[in-house]
Amino acid sequence: MPLFRLSERLDFPPAWLARSDGLLCFGGDLSAQRILLAYEKGIFPWFSENEPILWWSPDPRLVLFPENIKVSRSLKKTIKKNTFNLTMDHAFEETILSCAKPRRKEYAGTWLVEEMIEAYIQLHNLGYAHSIETWKDGRLVGGLYGICLGGIFFGESMFSFEDDASKTALTALARHLEQHRFDLIDCQVTTNHLLSMGATEISRNTYLDIIQRSIKRTDLRNVWGPGIPLGVS
Repeated sequence: MPLFRLSERLDFPPAWLARSDGLLCFGGDLSAQRILLAYEKGIFPWFSENEPILWWSPDPRLVLFPENIKVSRSLKKTIKKNTFNLTMDHAFEETILSCAKPRRKEYAGTWLVEEMIEAYIQLHNLGYAHSIETWKDGRLVGGLYGICLGGIFFGESMFSFEDDASKTALTALARHLEQHRFDLIDCQVTTNHLLSMGATEISRNTYLDIIQRSIKRTDLRNVWGPGIPLGVS
């Protein structure tokens, strides 16, 4: 498949034209309008420093249906002990900056360049990007962030400075989305960590069918914000 170059026009080639590695096109910008349009079409930005903006649509796609979250015995013990305090949208900027810090090799691809950080902070200010945070003794020790459109949470990145901190955040997110009958969490690319927590691979076509229906949902407003309670029981 060819690799497409984006122009100033706000548009993307069809996701099914992506290469075998999932790369579809490059260029364009990281405006809020373009990023949201990309998600609507099953595409997301992912690139490193000194690279052009790269846009991807992998096949298969890793997703997590909220009701399928797997909580290990050890994580259940951590949750039962109330090891962490949970918040939503309380520290979005701190969360995304923590996600951008160097991490283990398995997660090297989730590193964030400055322009990506600025773009998602803008999306948070516009009410599209959200974070789940885990705290211990008043210190932010784990969390995740992503974009919400309709009945889909498009997960972007997570971090953990304490054992089970990010797993607790993901569990809280899944419970919250299940409670409000969201359709799925988009995990983008496959990792053993997410597979162990219940994520599964589906074909790109299946994924596109789901999001085309789900992003049109208008019944899931007002379920985000620092005042919304979270639980993992």
